[in-house]
Amino acid sequence: MNESTSQNQNGSCEHPCHCDYSLAFLLLRGWLGLRALLAGVEKFGAYKTIQQPILDASGQPDPGGAMIDMKVKFYSLGNYSGVPLGLKTKFANEALLPGFALTTFDKLLGPALIASGVMLLLGLGTRASLFVQGLIYIMLSVGLILINQPDGIAYLGIHVGLVAFALMLAKHNKLALLKKW
Repeated sequence: MNESTSQNQNGSCEHPCHCDYSLAFLLLRGWLGLRALLAGVEKFGAYKTIQQPILDASGQPDPGGAMIDMKVKFYSLGNYSGVPLGLKTKFANEALLPGFALTTFDKLLGPALIASGVMLLLGLGTRASLFVQGLIYIMLSVGLILINQPDGIAYLGIHVGLVAFALMLAKHNKLALLKKW
């Protein structure tokens, strides 16, 4: 045993580098940031059906002119829907959820997810973006509770837990553009 490997009585090293905490935070920050960014971008996605000719074994169009319908995903600002249509109708019938709150949440959900995801990935206002994500996941959980949709509540609860854990590790944020917030 030398000075670099000497240990205290409790078994821990005298000069902890905390790089394991920094790496854990970086991984968690990356996952939560990508998750929020992609969830926000998906709010702008939709499918359209196009017809394609059936190809034969050589890759040429079928001589009989047979066509097949294919669903193709595309993204556009005109496709935006923060809350899926099926859930909007359920929320509209919920007495504890005022209509203006649903409209506001629907309009802000996608942009808020994208902004907080990008901020988290870049390390801009890490704590603030984590806090915003935590609030978003809590609001989504409350919405699912109100319409008695138990399937996603545990999943969103895990997200809240991960965000809270990331906030606890935020002091080990080594790769950030702005460390204050």
